[in-house]
Amino acid sequence: MARPSKLEGAERAAALTALTAAGWTHDAKRDAISKTYTFKNFVEAFGFMTKAAIWAEKLDHHPEWSNVYKTVEVTLSTHDVDGLTELDLKLAQKMDAFT
Repeated sequence: MARPSKLEGAERAAALTALTAAGWTHDAKRDAISKTYTFKNFVEAFGFMTKAAIWAEKLDHHPEWSNVYKTVEVTLSTHDVDGLTELDLKLAQKMDAFT
């Protein structure tokens, strides 16, 4: 699989605008995006994580995340390039689709 390239220029700006509108925050220091998902209960949170894990494996791109009861905190960044890539966008969109 080809190594992903870091998002730059207009593509990057458009992606960050769309992600921010969807509730993601950008950490400029890490060049990562983060979002907190809150569900009705632990089972829904765990179901979300299971669906996201399947897609993460398909994309070969794995999130940093934690779960406490009904809350899932997610951070995405492509460590190979020290920043955001198309993989982060794809996984963020998939995760948002599961809620």
